[in-house]
Amino acid sequence: MFELHHLSAQDLWDWIRRGEASPLEVAEHYLGRIERIDPGLGAFTAVTADAARDRAAHLAERVPTSRPLWGLPSGDKDLVDRTGFVTRAGSRAVAATPAVADSPLVRALDDAGTVSLGRTATPEFGLSSTTESLATGATRNPWDTSASPGGSSGGAAVAVAAGLLPAAVGSDGGGSVRIPAAATGLVGLKPSRGRVPAMPGRAGLGGLVVAGPITRSVADAGMLLDALVAPTGRAVPEPFALRTPDEGEGPFTAAATRGEGRFTVGLLHGSPWDDAVDVRTSPEAAAAVAETLALLDALGHGVEDVAMPRVEYARWFRVAWQASAARIPDVPGLDPSRLEPLTAWLVERGRELSGVAVLEAMAGLDAFSVALVQAFASYDAVLTPTLALPPRPLGWYSDDPEENFADQCRYSPWTSMCNVAGLPAITLPVSTTDAGLPMGVQLIGRPGGERTVLALGAQLERRVRWQRRHPPQW
Repeated sequence: MFELHHLSAQDLWDWIRRGEASPLEVAEHYLGRIERIDPGLGAFTAVTADAARDRAAHLAERVPTSRPLWGLPSGDKDLVDRTGFVTRAGSRAVAATPAVADSPLVRALDDAGTVSLGRTATPEFGLSSTTESLATGATRNPWDTSASPGGSSGGAAVAVAAGLLPAAVGSDGGGSVRIPAAATGLVGLKPSRGRVPAMPGRAGLGGLVVAGPITRSVADAGMLLDALVAPTGRAVPEPFALRTPDEGEGPFTAAATRGEGRFTVGLLHGSPWDDAVDVRTSPEAAAAVAETLALLDALGHGVEDVAMPRVEYARWFRVAWQASAARIPDVPGLDPSRLEPLTAWLVERGRELSGVAVLEAMAGLDAFSVALVQAFASYDAVLTPTLALPPRPLGWYSDDPEENFADQCRYSPWTSMCNVAGLPAITLPVSTTDAGLPMGVQLIGRPGGERTVLALGAQLERRVRWQRRHPPQW
């Protein structure tokens, strides 16, 4: 039986715009699904049903506009502030104090016309690649509820995969959009540094964190990226934002829909973590890459081998990650004694760092970035597995913080380097394991090359049709 959540985000937006469904009707449909299904998944940490209905009713009273996400339900990752609601950052240590101002990303989504249904789950302060917060409990993968959906945008990915949201926007500082998208069978796009004005990667240490779409299809990812770049449909004036090519309306949607072009793709051998942790590519990850290579060959693309540049990385990224946690105790009302072990370890190590050590790490990551961009310069895109292993069982990560960090690097050794170098990267759910769990591959673009990876993704999607795969809750 057809239901509204079976529509793609693009089609749902078009239904609302043409009056075939109202924003309030759509919000009620998704709120009903959340009430029935989410207690077994934990995608949302709070459902703001009354505020969602008020917002949807407000939009329903107005003539639909050309705003790119008009009337579409969305969720706020529990790391961003929305006025009047509590941001817990997935932590028991944070005081339950309502926010007094909206985060820029919240404003951008509101400006685009979305209706927030609540707050989606994240690990404590977004510092882990599994969403198993002690504050809110484990978030479960809808393909197998004994498995993790990844992190840190785990709640957002589960909501999209289970049909609790038509699409979502997450934040990605080391893989936090791509890891959960890959683990839950979705498309996840990390844009280039500076592409999204509301979260351009300028505020944090090393410029790592950017906002990006989590969707069921490549076309929906293009639509959300266009909305994030220009939420009101007009050019964004911020001088630090990458300029969108002047090729008519919605250049990213167009690239993701048309899927045009023949490209040279590099097949990456090695990872930046090989000298620091025991990175082993599982048979499932290798099979996903092999399936993608066969598809690329059938589509007429050239594939060449490319070696991972041997420039020091692991030590510098570890310092950057620790330093990024050093200011957590400065959060107003925070009780440091209630921080989870991984966070407490990162905070302690971060506060032990000297300024010289942090500057040395930033210089080291800059050198790595130059080497990586140069190594990839001959290719339109570079192919890797998204994850080295299939989705991990809940409780798989070590209780020892240092080993826990190493587990994260073993699981996703190819994601964080894209944040460091500011490169766009997309995960595509090309494959499944024998147990039916999703396996994704990652395509890394040139600086500012989102349209290329979207076009490649669209071509692969036409062959695989992964948007037709759905977990049992669907």
